[in-house]
Amino acid sequence: MPRLHLILLILLAVPLHAQETKPATPVAPAAAAEAQVEGMLFFASNDATAPAQDEKITVDAALLKNTTARLGKTFKFGHFHLIGRHTQKIFKEYESWVVPSKDLCLKMDSRGPAEGGGINLHLQLWQDKKVLVKSDAVIRKDRPVFLGGPNWRGGRLIFVVVLK
Repeated sequence: MPRLHLILLILLAVPLHAQETKPATPVAPAAAAEAQVEGMLFFASNDATAPAQDEKITVDAALLKNTTARLGKTFKFGHFHLIGRHTQKIFKEYESWVVPSKDLCLKMDSRGPAEGGGINLHLQLWQDKKVLVKSDAVIRKDRPVFLGGPNWRGGRLIFVVVLK
């Protein structure tokens, strides 16, 4: 009987060594972000009264001051109120969305790195399910891109995108 056990053990062990091991199924690497952007939605008007907001929006004071000063040079309004903000990573070959409000958002498609730094983007400004603006732009650090949105409540909505 002990000899039978030895033969069974040998027979059971042989197929284990003789089997070819399957290579591990490769796992797709997570998409690498090319960049990160800050999307800010401003309400521009000549009225100092800010529109009501659901929640307090926090942003770096220096960035806010610099951005509103630049907005004042571009758009002829006296007051710029930050009403929405969203930070988003940009992925190569994937669309990315900056959604600072429930009604207005920005779709971004990366076109790769820009010559001299920054990133080439195809931008689409959406309101609800309608495209308002389509544009190709290069976004560079410390050089925000402004997209004039629709008129709203006696003023205008302006979308600002900054490369972080």
